[in-house]
Amino acid sequence: MFTRIGPAALKPDLTNTIELCRRLNNPHHKFKSIHIAGTNGKGSTSHMLAAILQTAGYKTGLYTSPHLKDFRERVRLNGVMVPEDFVLKFVNSQRSNIEEIDPSFFEVTVALAFDFFAQNDVDIAVIEVGLGGRLDSTNIISPLVSIITNIGYDHMNLLGNTLAEIASEKAGIIKPGIPVVIGERHVETSPIFQQKAEETQSDLSFACDEWVIAKSDIQGTNEYLRVHVKNTSLKFSEENTLVLDLDLTGSYQLKNLVTVLNSVAELRKAGFTISDDQVKKALKRVKELTGLAGRWQIINQRPLIICDTGHNEDGIREVLKNFDNYPHNKLHMVIGMVKDKDISKILALLPQKASYYFCSPNIPRAKSAVELKEEASVFGLIGNSFGSVFLALEMAKKNASKNDLIFVGGSTFVVAEVI
Repeated sequence: MFTRIGPAALKPDLTNTIELCRRLNNPHHKFKSIHIAGTNGKGSTSHMLAAILQTAGYKTGLYTSPHLKDFRERVRLNGVMVPEDFVLKFVNSQRSNIEEIDPSFFEVTVALAFDFFAQNDVDIAVIEVGLGGRLDSTNIISPLVSIITNIGYDHMNLLGNTLAEIASEKAGIIKPGIPVVIGERHVETSPIFQQKAEETQSDLSFACDEWVIAKSDIQGTNEYLRVHVKNTSLKFSEENTLVLDLDLTGSYQLKNLVTVLNSVAELRKAGFTISDDQVKKALKRVKELTGLAGRWQIINQRPLIICDTGHNEDGIREVLKNFDNYPHNKLHMVIGMVKDKDISKILALLPQKASYYFCSPNIPRAKSAVELKEEASVFGLIGNSFGSVFLALEMAKKNASKNDLIFVGGSTFVVAEVI
């Protein structure tokens, strides 16, 4: 599996997924969908949209990756994980096809999700891209709207070494005549999306141009927002202002939020009935409604322990912005990473004044804690290495006072072991 062993597990081609789904009578043709790509934020965006659609009364499928604790987290129906029995029956019934076609783990999972959604007659499914876009297994759907959250440096060995190259891969989900929402503008990537949209004759909008966060304030575990829509044609409230209580904190969620709101406007154009009140109710309970975890998640109060799955340069940069919002005496960083990425730019961002607890998540792809400690020391990051995530966190808790902050992250797999 890619999440365990890295690029060697990938099969960057749609052939296997197309054939698997053909033998399942093309389940992806039997439900409406939304397709979401992006370097960061696509998981949170997917869950927010799913929560809104559920709250609006639609039978909603949700496909995301990777999972944190249970494989079934990847496939949900109205927030409930796919039953274990369905997974077992699917694998057993498709065993001969799997052995003959020899698909990747991800390709089988996509086919399973699509079959599950079709069998359950979902009104709509929110589908998150696994990696890239153009050649991602999910890219056989014809969605109502395509969404690209943002573009940053990640998986360069697979997607390209420049933002423009990475954007070209993500832009591969843009389909003829299907509207596309882009979360953020960037001088290098915006022309790529505009050119692709012109080629496919797809209506293109940049969410960052349509919305303004007028005010935001974190209180406890929620963030209170006043969001103003600049484009009055989107028809959000009579005053063109929404007052929201968002249960997903973290500065990066503000970017995801405007992408979600712009996508709701597109769904309304497509005939979906979603009221402002339903949007407000859903965004207040995203974690409860969808099971989203690991995004700026507070798991303890004294000392304050927060984990986040941000694992690339842009993701870590967004994580660091949030520390000032949580007053603390000393910062403790429990950090682990994978070995198939250039982590130098990430290490250069991390604060030198923190105490570090370097660890290695329990997967073959993990970078050893000893190696991570040595590489981090070059950037003035001082700490000790530990044989497991558990031991690292226990030592951080032992050393921390009640007014300190312990951050756990660097890799999705580190967070998975903690929660």
